[in-house]
Amino acid sequence: MAVLAVVGAGYWGENLVRTFQALGALKYVVETREERHALILQSYPGIRVTASYDEALADPQVDGIVIALPAERHHEFAKKALEHDKDVFVEKPLALRLDDAYELRELARVRGRILMVGHLLRYHPAFVKIRELAHQGALGRLQYIYSNRLSLGKIRREENALWSFAPHDISMILALCGEQPALIRAWEASYLHKEVADVTVTHLAFPSGINSHIFVSWLHPFKEQKLVVVADDKMAVFEDTQPWDKKVTLYSHHISWQNNAPVPEKAEAEYVPVEPSEPLVIECSHFLTCIQSRAKPLTDADEGIRVLQVLDRAQTHLRDNRARGSIPCTPPCGYTAHETACIDQPCSIGTGTKIWHFSHVMSSAIIGERCILGQNVHIAGGVRIGNNVKIQNNVSVYTGTIVEDDVFLGPSCVLTNVKNPRSEIARHSLYESTLIKRGATIGANATIVCGTTIGRFAFIAAGSTVTGDVPDYALMAGVPARRIGWMSRHGHRLSTPDAHGVMTCPEGNLRYREVTSGCLRCLDVSEDDDVPPTPGCEQHSYDWYKQKAGRIAP
Repeated sequence: MAVLAVVGAGYWGENLVRTFQALGALKYVVETREERHALILQSYPGIRVTASYDEALADPQVDGIVIALPAERHHEFAKKALEHDKDVFVEKPLALRLDDAYELRELARVRGRILMVGHLLRYHPAFVKIRELAHQGALGRLQYIYSNRLSLGKIRREENALWSFAPHDISMILALCGEQPALIRAWEASYLHKEVADVTVTHLAFPSGINSHIFVSWLHPFKEQKLVVVADDKMAVFEDTQPWDKKVTLYSHHISWQNNAPVPEKAEAEYVPVEPSEPLVIECSHFLTCIQSRAKPLTDADEGIRVLQVLDRAQTHLRDNRARGSIPCTPPCGYTAHETACIDQPCSIGTGTKIWHFSHVMSSAIIGERCILGQNVHIAGGVRIGNNVKIQNNVSVYTGTIVEDDVFLGPSCVLTNVKNPRSEIARHSLYESTLIKRGATIGANATIVCGTTIGRFAFIAAGSTVTGDVPDYALMAGVPARRIGWMSRHGHRLSTPDAHGVMTCPEGNLRYREVTSGCLRCLDVSEDDDVPPTPGCEQHSYDWYKQKAGRIAP
């Protein structure tokens, strides 16, 4: 029989002390709180109780170390045990940092030591039965798995509810799916301490198409430990708070299609017999067997790292959500924002608007309907943007800018609000306004010096620098930009005027004439009545323009 030392005799360590003592393998209990020594000796006479970890490590009779300390100390104590050529059982999680977990795995490999992680529910007879049914195909193709681990306490301050409760569920879900998730998202709520989440929900999406969520909380009115596996033939439920004869339940529910609509057909619950056995005894016995046989543990370092990878990615998503200060907005809010976008409230965003990766909309900004903001777009506070505006990647729209309907801002174009900026001199009170009127296009990498007005349907060529006001329909190019021609509403350069001074757009057939020097007018559209009745609908707008030109019947 292997000889062990248990390090830490707190809330969970006490259970490990009890179990390994009953298995006849315990020699040491390492506990720094000396007031607990007498209680341990009273319960387990003959056990060596010490406050010195080095004493247990130095004993050549000790084959393995069992670590039941706060999670932030797992790496330090496990590493020291492996360096003393001891086999190690460490409670979940293996470490708090992936790099530390990788180091422990490599150290165990080099030293030829057993490194096992305490994912207790992997050894629970009820879960073993469900996993067996799933792998045998008795449930059919897995579709969805969810797990609830809820209770009132035990509340921690050194780790949040995700790290305290979810490792068991993650371990079970990974074992059922047999793959790592491709997508991980997590949300939190903190009530007792603003920096420690009391409630978290984690969503996992797997390459095979299986989806899963994990709901954990230590602020729940009653205890619930439930794993639900939904497959296309049967649904299985593992409910640990039930008696042994009802811990595993199968439901042969089916969905049939009637009149082209799905209709659920419910079946009676079927209880699956499970041999009663304490999971902790099975887990601890497994560690002892691995020490004797040098076999790979079921929950080895690789398993611990797989779980830690999920925890790490979930925690990263929680941290990013907190840094953004907002929850990604999706319908029914009316607009769609990618999860990496930051939306500061209060702001106004119209229905149908789409905001893509890593964009930032600051508070007090007003964005109209059906707009598209590409990647890495910044909309400052107080900016007003009309309807159906397209803003391409890497564009910043600064305070003082007004963008009317149907404007196109090309990739990396530059809009300014101060003409003489200095980093050391604050000029917030000197911001100048820039007005970009309806239908204008700003080309890629063009620069618009603040204090200017870009006329309706004007076209600023890529790379140009605009330093003054631009008339309606003007085609501008160069540094500084100068007018080199005229553009139609449909974005076509207008040709040489005919004998009557009229230029006709080849696409919209609308007619244009230069009425005064440097001023163009559309002859077929009244300047006071030029908004299509269905803005945003390309075909209707196109037809409407042609109707105005008298080319087709209304």
